[in-house]
Parts: sequence; C-alpha cells; structure tokens
Amino acid sequence: MDSGFFSILLDKLPKSLQPRAKQALHEIMYAETRAAATHEIARFAHEYGAKYPKAVASLTIDQDRLLAYFDYPAEHWKHLRTTNPIESTFATVRLREGVTKGAGSRTAGLVMAFKLLQVAEGHWRCLDGAELVPLVRAGVRFEDGAQREPQKKRKKAAA
Repeated sequence: MDSGFFSILLDKLPKSLQPRAKQALHEIMYAETRAAATHEIARFAHEYGAKYPKAVASLTIDQDRLLAYFDYPAEHWKHLRTTNPIESTFATVRLREGVTKGAGSRTAGLVMAFKLLQVAEGHWRCLDGAELVPLVRAGVRFEDGAQREPQKKRKKAAA
C-alpha cells in the first residue's frame, strides 16, 4: 500500500472526509497482523460503504494482494509498503535527462542512465533484515511477519 494507492482511493471520497479516511487507511497499513488489518478494512467498509461503494470496492476488491506483505518477514514490511525506492531511484535519471535536454541517441541514453544509477547505488540504504532474503527466496513461509514452523507430516496409522 503506498501513497499512490491512497490518492486513488481518496479521490473517490469528498474532500471533507479524506483526512479521516486517510487515518483509517493508515490503521490498515500499519496493523500488527493480517487479522487486525482485515478488521480495519471491514470497519472502513462499514463506515463508508453505503455512501461511497466505489471507494470501498477499490479497497476490498483485491484485499489479498493488498495485504500480501504479511507473508514476508516483519523487517521487510516498510520496504514493501512503499514504491518510493523505485521512484527516487529514477528521479535522478529523469532530472539529469531534463538538464541535458535528451541523451542524443538510445545508446547514449542507456549509458547515461546506467552510470547515474551506478553512482546513486552508493547512497542507497540496505534492506532491513537482509539476512532473511535467502529464506524468502527458498520459499520459507512467514505469517504476520514471523517465520512459520513447517508442519510435520503425519504418518497414517496402519489399519
């Protein structure tokens, strides 16, 4: 959930309700568990559903995808809740391209973008919980940010 999502949803509500709705959306986004976030979504739907069904539909239609970050380590949540790393990374390239009035050729543009990103990479902060990335890549399951213990396979009793 990011500010882009917020603005799309909030645009479907009158300006007078937007500050209160934004606070409700923050309650969803920063809930401690998936169950708490689901409860907050239900509360939002109850409060705004009768008068503003389009706003509620945009929140509830893809609820599982919206709350997908609960399936990752809690240390990664703040990185998953935002698109800012992508936006700020390419802001450097857009800014430079505007100053140079275009790159000239496609190859020159790619080289310039590559070099700018390579320099910017030195200023990026590391991912919180970087040591957990191999576990995520290996398919280890997380539930509400905590590693879920694998279920032991039960042997059927011989009849």
